[in-house]
Amino acid sequence: MHPTLSEVTTRIRERSTQSRADYLERIEAAHREGPNRSTLSCGNLAHGFAAAEGDKPSLRGERAPNIAIVSAYNDMLSAHQPYQRFPNLIKLAAREAGATAQFAGGVPAMCDGVTQGQDGMDLSLFSRDVIAQATAIALSHNMFDAVLALGICDKIVPGLMIGALSFGHLPAIFVPGGPMPSGLPNDEKARVRALFAQGKVGREELLDAEAKSYHSPGTCTFYGTANSNQMMMEMMGVHLPGAAFVHPNTKLRDALTAHAAKRAAAITGLGNAHTPLGRLIDERAIVNAMVGLMATGGSTNHTLHLVAIAKAAGIKINWTDFSDLSDIVPLLTRIYPNGSADVNHFHAAGGIGFLIRELTNAGLLHGDIQTIYGAPLSQHAVEPGLEGDRLVWRPSPQKSGDEDVLRGVDNPFSATGGLKLLEGNLGRSVIKISAVKPEHRVVEAPARVFHHQSELVEAFKAGELNRDVVAVVRFQGPRSNGMPELHKLTPSLGVLQERGHKVALITDGRMSGASGKVPAAIHLTPEAVDGGPISRIRSGDIIRLDADAGTLDVLLEDADFAARTPEQADISSYHFGMGRELFASARQAVSKAEEGASFILG
Repeated sequence: MHPTLSEVTTRIRERSTQSRADYLERIEAAHREGPNRSTLSCGNLAHGFAAAEGDKPSLRGERAPNIAIVSAYNDMLSAHQPYQRFPNLIKLAAREAGATAQFAGGVPAMCDGVTQGQDGMDLSLFSRDVIAQATAIALSHNMFDAVLALGICDKIVPGLMIGALSFGHLPAIFVPGGPMPSGLPNDEKARVRALFAQGKVGREELLDAEAKSYHSPGTCTFYGTANSNQMMMEMMGVHLPGAAFVHPNTKLRDALTAHAAKRAAAITGLGNAHTPLGRLIDERAIVNAMVGLMATGGSTNHTLHLVAIAKAAGIKINWTDFSDLSDIVPLLTRIYPNGSADVNHFHAAGGIGFLIRELTNAGLLHGDIQTIYGAPLSQHAVEPGLEGDRLVWRPSPQKSGDEDVLRGVDNPFSATGGLKLLEGNLGRSVIKISAVKPEHRVVEAPARVFHHQSELVEAFKAGELNRDVVAVVRFQGPRSNGMPELHKLTPSLGVLQERGHKVALITDGRMSGASGKVPAAIHLTPEAVDGGPISRIRSGDIIRLDADAGTLDVLLEDADFAARTPEQADISSYHFGMGRELFASARQAVSKAEEGASFILG
């Protein structure tokens, strides 16, 4: 094992000693109560199986495993529409395994692609904690011996995981739906977006390009937060091996879904292979997820989500842990926005099984962690297939099928990972550098301050930013307005960079998991509404962002900068409309970005 991997894991374990022990005691106490249905009164239990039709005898007998289905299905969002078919597949497979399955509850699933740049985006991050709460409500009927969590996209998988960890005495398997087939090439999509930002093509041309990119059921194929979720679930051992990127509505996808149900039935506390989620997700599993993010140039959003997931399991991580792992983990993929390929190309080139083998052999992964598959993670270096109608796993390729997309540890795209911590007199933030060319990683330029992303877009359209500039977009943190993504800014800033200007973004908000070529210091904490240093920046101040050195500073004397009065902004308009008024308590209770930006975890 690489010594840094060992050191980071050890310090996480040590700083989490008490909180992890408290968590494990809570889930052990829940397990000691025995099979859940045995604790219910006759009236409770009769309510629980009243509509179960042919499954009533099994549920009444209390000894056959009963699996909860918690689903993010809706038929508007492409990633979650395929889940409509899954409950029936799961119920049939459960019966074949001598078990039952009940649809325990649905959770909300909002799409950042639909709400990007809109007021609804202000609810996006908060939806993660709502999903966690909805998951807990679904499981609170205490009828279940295992959980199948059906979700894919940005906040949904982290929310399902946090909720499932609150019932960590139960096994939980995460069941993906798979990506849509490849559509319009990503480079072409980005080109049309840039032309639209410059006014060179109209809305109809832009809509045509977008519709050719997002064109069928399944997950979007770029490597944003949704597909980073799927990678992390495999790295943490809660997927069936190789399940992430199999297309929906195929025989192989259906076979994987059915097998997940049978596997869930096999690992309950009623048998001899009990695999409770709360013990499976330990500090090694969390470190594996961080390593996966570095090796693939994954979404910056997980510097929030993974912190919250870990906290839900009694584990404390911070951005220094991410950054130290980034220093030793090589970048092994080029998937859009870090390259032109999509996740279908990545999967075809060898996919996650190839990554697991490479990282494990290099001592960069805890290959010994337990998984829901019943084997250590090192044995997940396989890919699923069908022999007739029978599901089988074959060894993943020893060599990448396309070294423009996926490489081994001995020939990486970069010796270090895709994320980095920035520190300086402006606070702490993270930056995704996997798609930023080396010549763009150091920017020293005058600041232009904005209090809303629309102000920046208007300034760009007015020609006011045709120069070297550090765009500062503040009052976008979790306490200000729920920390929306600012991906709408990417085309405008990208055009400025292509014109030869030194360009960077600094914000206490988020960028999309698909943020790319423009250096962006994001999640800056403390945030502006708390009087953080970002609130003392003035337009014209010289700011230096050095992604190589990991620094972010305003170039002023410390005493002079500290003496400035923080600027305030009227952000009341952020708090009403599109349901935002319902989240006032969330804005008041939410934790800092580096603490996971959660209003339920403290």
